Amino acid sequence: MTSAQLLTDAFDRIREEVHSAVDGLTPKQLAYRADEAANTIAWLVWHLTRVQDDHIAGVAGTPQAWTDDGWAGRFGLPFDPSDTGYGHTVDEVASVRVESADLLTGYHDTVHARTVEYVGTLRDADLDRVVDRSWDPPVTLGVRLISVVSDDLQHAGQAAFIRGLVQRA
Repeated sequence: MTSAQLLTDAFDRIREEVHSAVDGLTPKQLAYRADEAANTIAWLVWHLTRVQDDHIAGVAGTPQAWTDDGWAGRFGLPFDPSDTGYGHTVDEVASVRVESADLLTGYHDTVHARTVEYVGTLRDADLDRVVDRSWDPPVTLGVRLISVVSDDLQHAGQAAFIRGLVQRA
C-alpha cells in the first residue's frame, strides 16, 4: 500500500462516518444541542468539512469548494467566506442551521472528491515538503494531512455520539 492509498482510505472512512452521522436526520435533529453550550451535528460536520476544504486547498494550491463551487451561498451562513468555525462562540455554533442533511453531505462529498483526487497524486517523498513555517518545527505535508484526518475523525465521532442522543430522545 502506498501513502496515497493509505490517505485515500482514511478520507474515505471520514466520508462514511459523516454520512452515518447525518443521513436521515431532520433540520431540528441536526441542530440539537445536549446543553446550551454544546456543538450541534450540523456545526460539527460543517466545521470538519470546512477545515478539510481549507487545509487541502491550501496544500494543493487550489481554490476551496466552499467559495469556488458556491457552497457558501447555498448554506447562507452569517460568516466571512474564509471562516472555518475555529474558535466559534456558542452563538456562532447555534447559527449553523441547515435545511437538510443532504446539504451537509453534498458539501462534504464535494470536498472529499477534491481531497482524494489530490492525495491520489502524492508520492512518499512529497510528504516531507514543508507547508507551514509558522510553527516550530515547521509543518510538513504529511503532518498537515494526518492533522486533518485526526480532527475530522474526532468531530465525526462527536456527531455520531450526538446522533445517538437525538435518537434516544
